[in-house]
Amino acid sequence: MKQKIAWGKLYLGLVFIILYAPILYLMIFSFSSGKTMERYHGFSLQHYADLFADSRMITIVINTVLVAVLSSLIATIIGTLGALAIKETHGTWRNSLLSLNNVLMVSPDVIIGASFLIFFTVLGIRLGFVSVLLSHIAFSIPIVVLMVLPKINELSPTLVDAAYDLGASRWQALSRVILPAISPGIMAGYFMALTYSLDDFAVTFFVTGNGFSTLSVEIYSRARQGVNLEINALSTLMFIVSLALVIGYYFVSKHAGRRQRVVTVKEGDAQ
Repeated sequence: MKQKIAWGKLYLGLVFIILYAPILYLMIFSFSSGKTMERYHGFSLQHYADLFADSRMITIVINTVLVAVLSSLIATIIGTLGALAIKETHGTWRNSLLSLNNVLMVSPDVIIGASFLIFFTVLGIRLGFVSVLLSHIAFSIPIVVLMVLPKINELSPTLVDAAYDLGASRWQALSRVILPAISPGIMAGYFMALTYSLDDFAVTFFVTGNGFSTLSVEIYSRARQGVNLEINALSTLMFIVSLALVIGYYFVSKHAGRRQRVVTVKEGDAQ
């Protein structure tokens, strides 16, 4: 038994090394005073200074964050309402809605990007901020639905019935009972949509236009011209931000879970 546990830990450690070694390698060379990744030339913050002096890159970072925050927020609202609507349906309609929701999840990004490009072209929508924002909202909604729906299924129907018995209106039951109870799923959906939007490349590449770009598209364009350690510095900062989001989500979900357990215990004592 001990031997199996040792092999399992060894395998897990190997997986983490394979996943994080390239990232660590990239981060180390972001502090190199050289201009290539062939050899480390000594510690320097020059590439970070060049990054913050690059006005185009700063603008692109702002564009990327703005699109990610807005698309995630709108997708979370629509996805949460969609999950509540799916919960109210039954039978064939429910299965059909779930299948339609999963289409964007299982479809290749290239197909989705090309479809959005054709759609915007037919409607005459100019490619740029609006097209990227709408595309990110569209592929983020199914993610939110899949994160929120399990929390709705876990919600006790007697809790909602008790709210109605106490004279609560439909809006009061939704805002004071249902939404607080499923808030961990809503937060999870928002963070997942945010991370998907920040690092999306394939869909964004199709629907972005002249004068507007996101980090993933810009990094791809610059990488084709040759390795620039300014990209390493940018990638390092993005990794730190992503790590901070994951840690923040962990503590938020942990606090929400603890609060939910307290509510459950109080309900059990009351009964």
